[in-house]
Amino acid sequence: MLNTFIDWILATVQDWGYAGIFILMALESTVLPVPSEIVLIPAGYLAHQGQMNFGLIVLSATLGSLVGASFNYVVSMWLGRPFLERWGRYFFVRPELLHKTDAFFEKHGAVSTFTGRLIPGIRHLISIPAGLTRMSLGSFSFYTCLGAGLWSLILILFGYFLGGNEALIREYQHFITAGVIAIVALVIGGYVWWQKRS
Repeated sequence: MLNTFIDWILATVQDWGYAGIFILMALESTVLPVPSEIVLIPAGYLAHQGQMNFGLIVLSATLGSLVGASFNYVVSMWLGRPFLERWGRYFFVRPELLHKTDAFFEKHGAVSTFTGRLIPGIRHLISIPAGLTRMSLGSFSFYTCLGAGLWSLILILFGYFLGGNEALIREYQHFITAGVIAIVALVIGGYVWWQKRS
């Protein structure tokens, strides 16, 4: 079933083009388990082959992420915490993960919608506490686009520079993900250092 799901994602990216990337990244930024690596690395590969435009891929991915995150933001603002605590588990929002995301948001404030977008496991839920605290829509959109754009750019670049060897992408996908996480750790480390210095 997982292989079928992955094949569907890859086919959607290739057949639907930028619209497919937009839709899949919107879904990935809600609570649905659509891995962005499987969407954007092949898209970068297609850009390397000249079948897609690199800039339009980044734009589609970023705007799709913003739409998906905004959905979480509005729904959480509308439904409130009691609903999410009681029923969230049925929508892939486990209470313990929600509390972890809450703690991250409380510690880092509005900018967590940027840094949180770069952390697997938190990135697709960080918009929920933003909605619960009624964070400014302008700030939310700015930081979300910044974080989603950076995350997307890294993944697309991996696909682009590994372009020409699809087997290599499949074989080293786990290492690619680890590399992305390492880069994200450096970004977050820089942010923590900057915050302490301030």
